[in-house]
Amino acid sequence: MNVRTRVRGFVLLSATCLAVTSEARQPWITKRVVAHRGASSYAPEHTAAAYRLAISQGSDYVEQGLAVTKDGVLVCLHDDSLERTTNVEEVFPDRSSTDAAGRTQWLVADFTLGEIKQLDAGSWFHPKFAGERVLTWDEAVDLVWDKAGMFPELKAPALYRSRGIDIVALFASAVRRRDMDRPTPAGTMPRLRAQSFDEPAVRELALALPNIPRTFLLGRGARVERWLSSAEWVKEVALFSSDLSPTKAIVEAQPALVDWAHAAGLTVTPYTFRSGATGRFPDVEAEMRYFLYELGVDAVFTDNPDRFPRR
Repeated sequence: MNVRTRVRGFVLLSATCLAVTSEARQPWITKRVVAHRGASSYAPEHTAAAYRLAISQGSDYVEQGLAVTKDGVLVCLHDDSLERTTNVEEVFPDRSSTDAAGRTQWLVADFTLGEIKQLDAGSWFHPKFAGERVLTWDEAVDLVWDKAGMFPELKAPALYRSRGIDIVALFASAVRRRDMDRPTPAGTMPRLRAQSFDEPAVRELALALPNIPRTFLLGRGARVERWLSSAEWVKEVALFSSDLSPTKAIVEAQPALVDWAHAAGLTVTPYTFRSGATGRFPDVEAEMRYFLYELGVDAVFTDNPDRFPRR
């Protein structure tokens, strides 16, 4: 039996007892803001500074990208590699590798946590953030858990599979260890959600952590076009996911997608709204308002949580 078949059966048999089923119909649902990589317009992404600022700006959720170190520790980072947001090239100049396209990179998976903790993760953004460090998942939980919801993304599961690392199992273990997978009480907002672009990973999360709402991220390509091509395909997504997260361009080009998702019991959370890329809108607040209250999406990922229009 393949993963798709097992998850289909699991969801159909358990629909009456899972708190996350048909989340779009639950009474607690209001419009929500997810601080994308923290308040990343104002502080270096995935650092304590960005997470604290996102909390102070009233974010419903703070997002964490999760990568895995050489010694099997979950750390908060958007990229598979370290060079864009740390000074790894200066600290470890001889530790790079070359990918299939010939690009030089310093993969997270090639460094231990102790080595990564030596890196400056703030100076690239602004000198005043010098000394910010890459956070572990546990450090992020300590910082955020009692103050806002958490919305981790499992990054590059296929990369880790190729190295014999099961990022879903690592994450599930970390969640259970801290007793973060309890069912959400009726009428309240889930405190933890999980997301990935990787379809097998989202399906595996449905089995490993059935009480945690799951977001299926969608970007571009034939696979995405299939999932979003009709109401029937969107119903298929609802067999393993709780929330659909396409790009904002996809939602604007195909607004019926929101109705299809809601009819299937899914919420919709498009990405990414940021002050530097608002297209035809005068500012990021106006752009978010249009998607939330005209197109009817349920939440947004934004680098500017302070600009979120509550109504």
